[in-house]
Amino acid sequence: MTLSYLHIVGNLSFGLTALSFLMRDILLLRIFATVSSLLGVAYNYLIPEGPLWLVIFWLSVFASINLVRIIMLFLENRGIKFSEEEQELYDTVFKSFAPVEFMKLIRVAEWRMSAEGEYLAVEDEPLDSLKLIYNGDAVVEKHDLEIAQLHDGRFVGEVSYLQGTKNATATVRTVRTTRYLSWQKEELRKLLKRNPTMDMAMNTLVQHDIIDKLAYTGDDL
Repeated sequence: MTLSYLHIVGNLSFGLTALSFLMRDILLLRIFATVSSLLGVAYNYLIPEGPLWLVIFWLSVFASINLVRIIMLFLENRGIKFSEEEQELYDTVFKSFAPVEFMKLIRVAEWRMSAEGEYLAVEDEPLDSLKLIYNGDAVVEKHDLEIAQLHDGRFVGEVSYLQGTKNATATVRTVRTTRYLSWQKEELRKLLKRNPTMDMAMNTLVQHDIIDKLAYTGDDL
């Protein structure tokens, strides 16, 4: 038996809600959630047992909240201008962040330059920052053995950051002049605590970085 148009609308409403949970981009998430709510309103108004006004009321509230947030996101993002370096980072690494979220992240970071042979982290020694290589190369060593190589777009100190530990879990040494971003862990955590969607996006980004490294090395960084 084929689904009626009404059943299709109802299933599409729930389907879009499920898809919204998969969206990393907060704007897309809210757009999907808004369309889902509006389809839900139509479904609950047109069903033979309806209209179900209680459900319609709350779905309308959810749609209104998301519409307001979408408008605010457009207004916030409209005035944001990135430098060439920031734009490249946003397009390649931080595309899961809304532009205004990425700008907040950049504001608490420091651009730094490291010469060849300098250490970005030393195994079992305190590491108070999370770093991201923008342009350069480094090697990762554990127990004086090289286990990985890091290039553009890779984090340094991501394991201790996620685990909330003080010391670095590996040594990272540059093999050529390297430009990178550095976030003080405590300052970064304070920012992310105030912005839950940023916190979720950052943790996902760092976790994926760890998974990619483990897939490459077959070892625990």
